Amino acid sequence: MENFVLRAQRRLKKIDSSKLFQGSIIAVILLSALLIGAKTHNLSANTVAILALLDLGVTIFFVIEITIRYLADPNKKQFFHSGWNIFDTVIVIGSLIPAGGSGVLLARLLRVFRVLRLVSMVPELRLLINALLKAIPRMGYIALLMFVIFYIYAAVGSMFFHPINEVLWGDVSISMLTLFRVATFEDWTDVMYETMAVYPFSWIYYLSFIFFTAFIFLNMMVGTVLEVMSQEHENYRAEQHGETGDGGEPASRAQIDKLEHELAEIKRLLLKK
Repeated sequence: MENFVLRAQRRLKKIDSSKLFQGSIIAVILLSALLIGAKTHNLSANTVAILALLDLGVTIFFVIEITIRYLADPNKKQFFHSGWNIFDTVIVIGSLIPAGGSGVLLARLLRVFRVLRLVSMVPELRLLINALLKAIPRMGYIALLMFVIFYIYAAVGSMFFHPINEVLWGDVSISMLTLFRVATFEDWTDVMYETMAVYPFSWIYYLSFIFFTAFIFLNMMVGTVLEVMSQEHENYRAEQHGETGDGGEPASRAQIDKLEHELAEIKRLLLKK
């Protein structure tokens, strides 16, 4: 009996890791996305019935797929230690909610989220999401500093430009929205020229603000994301080649250190002779 379970598990693992099965999953996810888009159009009753049948087939496929992945995992307890496995399971279970009655809105919403399963199926997309999530703590400090700059400039702008245009500079909160418009370059020159009619040197205020926010802080955020993404790619390549050493460093570095140590030992033994 135990041999039968092991053989079945190996067979399921082979199916799960096959390129054909992985490609089929991606194709069904894309089909699910097309079904969601098609349902937003005015369709005939026959077309709606066909789409409902296809949607049922997609749901059944996802249930079978997540079951195969679970049964193919040799350590069932570790299966739900992965955030991606939890995400996929929640989406699949949510798809089983009937798309009728009081839960129709929730069912439709969860079916929309099925498209996000494409992220969990494509390793490159998983790397991007993991890098983004790991970069958020670092980006938080940059965002906090940006908020301080926004607040200072908004307070100054509200004090000086309030008489010129109360709609844009009425108080600090409105001024921050106006500065966000300036930072995104949305007709910001109209705002600047309006204040320059009263304060000719107010262009210094706008250009210095743009320099801080659009150039310095934005590039700092981009650099943070790129740094974390580079680390994620290095870790992924190390895992793919089975080269994970102690301390989280790539095993290639550990192998070099080990080789150097062995060469030193050989040299010491030769010198003794």
